[in-house]
Amino acid sequence: MSDVVNTEQAKAWNGPEGAHWARNQDRWNAVNEGFNEPLLEAAAITATHRTLDLGCGSGQTTHLAALRAPQGSALGLDLSGPMLAEARARAEKDGITNVSFAQGDAQVYPFKPGAFDAAISRYGVMFFADPVVAFGNVGQALRPGGRLAFVCPADAMLNDWVAAVASLRDFLPVGDFGSSGLPGMFSLAAPNHIRDVLTAAGFTGITITQAQVYGAWGRGAEDAAEFLLGTGPGRHLMEQADATARARARRTLTEHLRDHEAADGTVRLRSTSWLVTADRPADPSDRP
Repeated sequence: MSDVVNTEQAKAWNGPEGAHWARNQDRWNAVNEGFNEPLLEAAAITATHRTLDLGCGSGQTTHLAALRAPQGSALGLDLSGPMLAEARARAEKDGITNVSFAQGDAQVYPFKPGAFDAAISRYGVMFFADPVVAFGNVGQALRPGGRLAFVCPADAMLNDWVAAVASLRDFLPVGDFGSSGLPGMFSLAAPNHIRDVLTAAGFTGITITQAQVYGAWGRGAEDAAEFLLGTGPGRHLMEQADATARARARRTLTEHLRDHEAADGTVRLRSTSWLVTADRPADPSDRP
């Protein structure tokens, strides 16, 4: 791995959380893949584009970017060794030859200046230790006029999975899901903060639009509840409760999720996010 300054996140994503996501990559893709097409369209990837995928995880969006650019390429960057191993294995299995992956920290990764036409991310840019520095480094990796496009969560309570977890407050020490500006899921939930960060990082032409997707969280309420409680946040909460409280939390969550079962039994929860685009100035004099 290249130099890392975001050591806390590196530890998390190379430990149980990274292993969980790698093991459950198909399930997480089912939750989030509704954002893929809007994201790739926003990035305006052409047949010859060189695309950088930030926080690529197990690589679904990296693979899709590569397939859109048969005469181009895609590089997926992530801190997580377990997820990158899955990404490489899936690319080899699917015969995608114009894709590659690197383990590293976007804040300090030694990108070649101007090496990419576009940079994308699906839920991978909220964890930067210093987002201005990280986005600035990404900006230098883009050619003049290159496009940044990413998806990040909007207000916590506009996301059904948050409401589901919040229903467990009587049994588990569920905290505040609000945006703190610190690295974490909702660090970029405030549009004004996104705009300030990207402007300070040297980007122009910033657009922020709301996007909603109903992802598939499980086959039935019991399955979805077990999946939610098996995530990093879910495990953390359950570990702080006794057996009685854990059992009550599991029952309560299952009942909450029954209201989200579709006709075929699939539990679908709304995810509300920001779809953000920004450009590296084509002319250095256009920098803010």
